[in-house]
Amino acid sequence: MAEILLKTNDLTVDFKIKKSLFGKPGRLSAVKNINLEIKRGEIYGLVGESGCGKTTLANAILGFVPITSGSFECFGKTIDAKSSAADWREVRRHMQTVFQDPYSSLNSRFTVWQIISEPLYIAGERDTRVLRERAAGLIEKVGLSLQDLDRYVFEFSGGQRQRIAIARALIADAELIICDEPTSALDVSVHSQICNLLLDLREEFELTYLFISHNLSLIKHITDHMSVMYLGEVMESGSTEEIFRDPRTPYTEALMSAILEVNPSTKRERIILSGEARSPIDPPNLCRFANRCPKATDRCRIAPLPAPVEIAPEHFARCHLCGEK
Repeated sequence: MAEILLKTNDLTVDFKIKKSLFGKPGRLSAVKNINLEIKRGEIYGLVGESGCGKTTLANAILGFVPITSGSFECFGKTIDAKSSAADWREVRRHMQTVFQDPYSSLNSRFTVWQIISEPLYIAGERDTRVLRERAAGLIEKVGLSLQDLDRYVFEFSGGQRQRIAIARALIADAELIICDEPTSALDVSVHSQICNLLLDLREEFELTYLFISHNLSLIKHITDHMSVMYLGEVMESGSTEEIFRDPRTPYTEALMSAILEVNPSTKRERIILSGEARSPIDPPNLCRFANRCPKATDRCRIAPLPAPVEIAPEHFARCHLCGEK
């Protein structure tokens, strides 16, 4: 059985807000009680609509936003809201991220070799020769040339900038790479190039990816396991192959129905979601999807959302109706 590299335990992230000028502080529930396990060497997909909490979950694991409650286990450490800065540094040195927008995530005042070697510089390496040599060792692996090391990022296309960002994520020998929509800001023509590059690098460097995307076709193609999120909660999780073969929650079914088919003769009934999404501010302990769910019953609107049910091996669904299909 493969080693579990990252495990979250009821990980929760809330943000305090004011409802009005004189109102009492409220609580925006961004991520609630997330439990997932990422095995070493796999690509784990995280999907859902915009605002569902995918990036917030990734940022909590990276330490960019504070954890409200719960914890995650990674590289021999358990990290929670009370973890020390030393524990965070120990975990963070094994993790890197590739951001969504390669235009804003790279410093335009740095040359390419300075951008790529920045994680090493932050870690304490000050020898310019070492930094440049390490950058040179990666630049060709991501499909660029040694002549590009002294150029600036404004001279590159979006796809080339994302290659630079990928090289930066690799230079500190990270084992877990969090890819937050790494292709969504790029032209469609370079999507497959960047994805194939990530797959090749995973084999060469023995990497593990947490891959966040809206593109379900991409998730189906490259991931091993996945979780489907809605308004901060995981609705369904498990083997990617199993979830695509047999989606068990109405929300997952709706997402699957929106996938474009290459074969025009293949017919799929599109599920159009109506109704208003529930507010994430001080939400009740009910199904957050019930207001838009085409199959919702009275029980869905008044009873607490049940715990995840194992539908099949490594396939969990959290829905009042999941056992009735």
